[in-house]
Amino acid sequence: MPATPAWPPRSAPRLFVPEPLSAGTAITIAEAQVHYLLRVMRVGPGDAVVLCDDVTGEWAAEVTEAGKRALVLTPRQLLRPREQVPDFWLCPALLKKDRFDLLLEKATELGVRAIHPVLARRCVADRLNPDRARAQVMEAAEQCARTALPRLAAVAKLDALLRDWPADRALFFADEAGGAAAQASFAAHPGPAGLLTGPEGGWDDAERAAIRAHPQARPITLGPRILRGETAAIAATALWMGIAGDW
Repeated sequence: MPATPAWPPRSAPRLFVPEPLSAGTAITIAEAQVHYLLRVMRVGPGDAVVLCDDVTGEWAAEVTEAGKRALVLTPRQLLRPREQVPDFWLCPALLKKDRFDLLLEKATELGVRAIHPVLARRCVADRLNPDRARAQVMEAAEQCARTALPRLAAVAKLDALLRDWPADRALFFADEAGGAAAQASFAAHPGPAGLLTGPEGGWDDAERAAIRAHPQARPITLGPRILRGETAAIAATALWMGIAGDW
């Protein structure tokens, strides 16, 4: 006899939804996601969709109603509980839109717990669309099968970030002016951490002095080359994750 096919199939689309999920409790999908499921993925009644709610975890759900503009899904089985991610905050200075989009996507893929955008004096961009940024993060999480979304904080000025920084969290400062080797510094300061990376124009002298004066600041170098803001954030995050044991 032929083997029973796996359910849900590996090809089932994945979506994050805003409401907590539970077995047998149907949910109605938002209109933008309806278009994706019906027109792009061409799901119909009885098909499987994998849902995540950023609270309970990942669920196999069945399409129980499908109309032109409405779609009802019923969770059937919890596949995975919400993942535990390392306690790592990425604090990148704002960059041009396309570069910051890349940063948001890769930070999500790498497993950061929170993203705290920072406004510095030499930032080319001075604002961030929170809805668009959250959509970028959510899409990246769906693509890489995360069950937990990184928390996306509001944009904060550098002085506010430093003022409110927790006393029990190391603040690794990627400083083009130099510092300890990143790998050695990460290994020497385990536990809750954050990484501060700069804008296209770099930090000015007053900002650098304020950061270095902070009691939790740990200036680091990322090697002999000057990296773009998004490259520094992605590379240092990957290195921290490897040392923390997430990889």
